[in-house]
Amino acid sequence: MMDLDWLYQLLSLPEVDQYNTLGIPENREVTRKMIAQHVLDNCEPSPQRYTFSVLDKSNGIGVGLCALNLGRAKYQSAEIWYKYFPQYWGKGFASETVKALLDFGFQDLQLQRIEAGCAVGNIGSVKVLEKSGFTKEGRQRKTLHLEDGWSDHFDFGILRSEHLKSSS
Repeated sequence: MMDLDWLYQLLSLPEVDQYNTLGIPENREVTRKMIAQHVLDNCEPSPQRYTFSVLDKSNGIGVGLCALNLGRAKYQSAEIWYKYFPQYWGKGFASETVKALLDFGFQDLQLQRIEAGCAVGNIGSVKVLEKSGFTKEGRQRKTLHLEDGWSDHFDFGILRSEHLKSSS
């Protein structure tokens, strides 16, 4: 469900962009170019990036976007990210999405480790990642150039053994 108008609307919201470094696209054409590579990556025989629309199961409405980006095969690792329309924040969509991404990464792709990161001010994402079993592994100082200036960044990680133990 990667409708261009829907994506442009999601990516154009200042509150959605607040803790992201991508920036707000100028128009739909810029959005199309930004997302085109994500769509192509999903079609590769051995994708390095899996990007998904997140739908509300009750009505099929698109509530956000998420991805699992693979690292070098040798390390059997990946990084996840997610974005949601603000009206869906705090309703469990992010936690459910992260669980699905972890299941996919650890069970289907047989990864060893999955990472995530967020700006220190992004309390919602910090809570989602901790609730999902991630360990806060570090803090990088002034690495994210956000709209309101430089921000520190938390690094999170979870291992397959940790996820499988918490899922059983």
